[in-house]
Parts: sequence; structure tokens; C-alpha cells
Amino acid sequence: MKTAKGKLAEIYLDGSARIICPPDLIPAPGQYLHAHADGSDLPLPVPLFPSLLFPPDGFRTAPGILPSWQPGETLFLRGPIGHGFSLPPSARKIALVAFDSTPARLQGLISPALQQKAEVVLFCDAATADLPEVVEIQPVKTLPSNLPWADYAAVDVDRVSLNQLKELLGGSGKAAARKEAQVLIRATMPCGGIADCGVCALTIRHDVRMICKDGPVFDLTDI
Repeated sequence: MKTAKGKLAEIYLDGSARIICPPDLIPAPGQYLHAHADGSDLPLPVPLFPSLLFPPDGFRTAPGILPSWQPGETLFLRGPIGHGFSLPPSARKIALVAFDSTPARLQGLISPALQQKAEVVLFCDAATADLPEVVEIQPVKTLPSNLPWADYAAVDVDRVSLNQLKELLGGSGKAAARKEAQVLIRATMPCGGIADCGVCALTIRHDVRMICKDGPVFDLTDI
């Protein structure tokens, strides 16, 4: 894990931003950085998840930057933090599931998926933009009948929605157990894995795990 200065180069209307940073600080899809603005009096850093990667110059974040941040601002960055997604090289049918949010945190998987000639279906109820035309979009409610089609699935869900995700999957969750499937679990992560503060604690199979450092990406069958 490294620390360095970065710059907020541009802010987009959806609350995302383009960050310029050293190449070794660019997080992989599913990982994140902790960011403090220079001169800010806020006590807690902001987690920045990548949406689109622009190596070697930086990346575009998922929505969630602070409203007070301005273009040109210097950011103190720490990361990359946590475990990201692992796209299997053999996957040819890929399901991306933005269960309760935008697909931004999954968007970085699309380019490598297409490069390995995979079909990509995005399950999402939020507005989408800047997606390749070859990506098929389906509503989340159709996931149970379509999940068996995929040989890899990547899901993005808030911790408070985990039970709803499990209910929706139902029997199709057993199909997911026979393939590679991962889930990014979003939660408040104030310490970013350095203090074991417990705010992001998650019980998995009678074991307490910290989303900030043991995740935020887990095997879907573990939850």
C-alpha cells in the first residue's frame, strides 16, 4: 500500500471525478483509495472506487466525491486498498449486477471482458451512460432466470441490501455456487483497514470479517 499526492482534474455531473495519480495508486476494479483534500478539516477520508481506468495517468471515480471538492484540488491518497474483482480469463458469458446503485463500480470490468471476447450483460435499474453498444442491459428483477447463463458474475451491493439480494437469487444462488461469482459489498469504511475499528464488520459463516480489508470483494457463495 502506498501514499502519494494526486489531483482532482475534473468533476462530472453525476458526482464522479477524474483523478490524476501515480500509476501504482490506480485501484483495480473493486479496490479503492482513501482520499483527503489538502487543507480539509474533515476528520475522515473519502473512499474512492474506480469506474474507468486511464493508465498511466489516473482514473475516473464512481459517484461519491465530496460536494466541497473543486477541480484542481490536491488530494492525499492511500491505497490501493482491499481485494478487487478477479475476472477469469476463460469467462465468455459475464453478468454484471448493479443491485441497488449505478453500475459505475463494475464498469472497469467491461473493457477487459470484451478484450477476451466475452458477452456482457448488465443487470441494472439505474440510468446508464458511456457503455459500449455491445453490452446488453436487463432489469435486476430478471437476474434469477438469467444468472445460470453466466460463467462469471460480479455483483455490487450495499451491506444493508444483502438480505434482499439473497432473497432475489433464491434457487439461482445454487447455480452461482457452481461458477465463479464475486460480490463487492459497500459499507462505511473510515479506517481503511489500518485500525480494525469494526464499523464495516460483516459476519460470514460465523466468522467476523472486515469489509475494508478482507473485502470489499468477496466470493458470492460466502455470503
